[in-house]
Formats: sequence, C-alpha cells, structure tokens
Amino acid sequence: MANKKIAIVTDTTCDLSDEVLKLNNIFMVPMQIVYETRTYRDRMEITADKVYEMLDKEIPKSSLPLPEDVKKILDRIVDDGYTDILYISISAGLSGTYNLIRLLAQEYTKLNIEVVDSTNLSMGLGFLVMEAANVIKKTGDIKAAIQRMNTVRKTMSTMFVLNTLDYLKKGGRIGKVEGTVGNLLNIKPIIAVNEEGVYYTVSKGKGFKKAVSAMVDEIKNRYGDKPIVVAVVHGTLPEGAQNLLISLKEKLNVTTSYITQVSPVLGVHTGPGLLGVIAFEETLA
Repeated sequence: MANKKIAIVTDTTCDLSDEVLKLNNIFMVPMQIVYETRTYRDRMEITADKVYEMLDKEIPKSSLPLPEDVKKILDRIVDDGYTDILYISISAGLSGTYNLIRLLAQEYTKLNIEVVDSTNLSMGLGFLVMEAANVIKKTGDIKAAIQRMNTVRKTMSTMFVLNTLDYLKKGGRIGKVEGTVGNLLNIKPIIAVNEEGVYYTVSKGKGFKKAVSAMVDEIKNRYGDKPIVVAVVHGTLPEGAQNLLISLKEKLNVTTSYITQVSPVLGVHTGPGLLGVIAFEETLA
C-alpha cells in the first residue's frame, strides 16, 4: 500500500529516554504503579527516585496499562495519519501486557496492529524497539522489522544483579531464581532472562561487587572479541553504572553504549541497588 504509514509503540518498561523516543517517533503506553491511596502512570506521573524514596513507607504493586490509555494513544496515532502499528511489548513471561494489547488490538478497527512479544524488558526491550524503528524508517516493512528483532534477540543477553531479592519475591516475579540464594552468606545471583522471557540464575557471587564482576565475566565469555552494543542499567547507582561501563569497555569490543536508570515500574520489582547489562552482537541491519 503506497500510503501506508507505520507507528512503533511500546510500553514504559523499555527504559528508552524521552529524547530517544522523540527522535525515533516511538509512542509509549504507561504501565501503572498502584499505592493504597493513589495510582500513578509510570514515568508520566511518578519518577523512579520517588518510588525508591517511598519504599520504606509502602511497597506498591505494578499493574497493566489502562485500556483507556491504550485507546487514547491509538486514537492519537490515527489522528496523526498512521495506518499500521507495530506494538512491541514487555515479555509475556513477566507481564500480562502482551495479552492485554493483543485483545485490545483485535477490537480496534481503525488501524492494522501487529503485536510482538519481546520476551525481554528494560533496554532488552528498548534495543529491539530501536532496531525495529530503524528498519521501519528504511523499508516501511513490518515483516522486515520483526525479522531484524528476531536476529538481534538471538545474540542478546539481559543480566542484572540486585542488592536484594525481596522486591522480586513480593511482586511475584521471581521466575526460576527462587531457592538459589543464601541471604546469610550474602550470596547474590546474576539474574538473566531466558528464551521464554522468564528470570533465571546464570551464576552467583559473594557480595554485590563480586557478583557484578562475575556478570562482566559472563558477558565476556558470551561475546569474546565480537563487536557488541551495550546498555548499562541501574537503580540509584549512577556511579556504579559508569564504573561498570568502563569495565565492560576495557574487557570487550563495545562499539556503542548507553547508561540509563530503570523505569519506576521496574524499580518497584527490583528495589534500589541494581546494576544490569544488556548486550547484543552488532551486525548490519
């Protein structure tokens, strides 16, 4: 179709900056952060720092996007002259968002909507969204964008170390990590996302610093000297993130790098004190 115009849509767990979203014309649906007395739209009505600050008083719950928020964004996309949408969601293994959007897409008749499960989160999702946006800009072909995402996903690693697993447990997002850690021994797991988009333990380290160092070794073992694109994500640890990126650049062939704080809704499940690495092999699109 000659007049086809494709919009890329994702959710607020992508951890892409507002600048990147604007530059690539990516639309974003807010998840919800639910407290006893108020519900906030992720990133739009509350910051990650505010979530961390309030954790001592109350641990909120996360919730799916509001259907009316999704519909508002879809209506806006129609008003902007788009005909098609490629929606790339947080892992269906970690959230019901994919299924929600799929059902809403079936009911919405003003656009052709393709919904894809990223089987990832944070910059793992963000990178796939960016790669898809680049392909759409060049080709205007949704199938080519999905093919590119599948290629990138095959070489992608998403790993992180948490200061505590308490928030993951309370949020019910522990996946295959439960039972792998001895709190008394200060053993920290390196948590990764598997092919089904569920958390599991890659390895462990005694104490936070050793676990982060072991995470770097794990990334080195996976990629060797291959050129890679890297994002370091953090929760309240900007200096730690800078140091982690320096370490990665010293040991690996990093061609492009990003540092970003995780979104408020991810902060609900991870708590303060998180360092993570998302990487994939750099190949021509």
